[in-house]
Amino acid sequence: AMEKSYMSMFLLLVAISCALAKDVGKKETKETTAKPKLPQTLSRGWGDQLIWTQTYEEALFRSKHSNKPLMIIHHLDDCPHSQALKKAFAENKDIQKLAEKFILLNLVYETTDKNLSPDGQYVPRILFIDPSLTVRADITGRYSNRLYAYEPSDASLLYSNMQKALKLLKTEL
Repeated sequence: AMEKSYMSMFLLLVAISCALAKDVGKKETKETTAKPKLPQTLSRGWGDQLIWTQTYEEALFRSKHSNKPLMIIHHLDDCPHSQALKKAFAENKDIQKLAEKFILLNLVYETTDKNLSPDGQYVPRILFIDPSLTVRADITGRYSNRLYAYEPSDASLLYSNMQKALKLLKTEL
């Protein structure tokens, strides 16, 4: 009888360890077969190969010290307009190439700097700041009620505004 209980105890332990081993295996395969979840980068999908700054303060510092204009994109993850603009921005090769000449920051929250919302706190909006840390309120989109808003169809306007921000840099500073 003693042998029988040892045997059933042994089988129970084998069964438990097999079950546990199977669970461990399952977890690993689930994680490895699923598309690897990339860590949330500072680009937030606006251009993963571009260099993005983390904070407004860091962006201002980098702009001032590198003599590059700063481009700030205000957006929200759950805003369909922001999502559409992000997709257009990320897929536009010319914009992505030109963006390399900027200090870049995309924000999913409002800053306390009132200069960044000259005509309200809507999203998406894109503002340019020159290395003298002046917000270029003169570089606007095509909407009179939301001066810094861009839509996916405004990619060429955004591109020319990016060129304008770079040109002003050369002529004014």
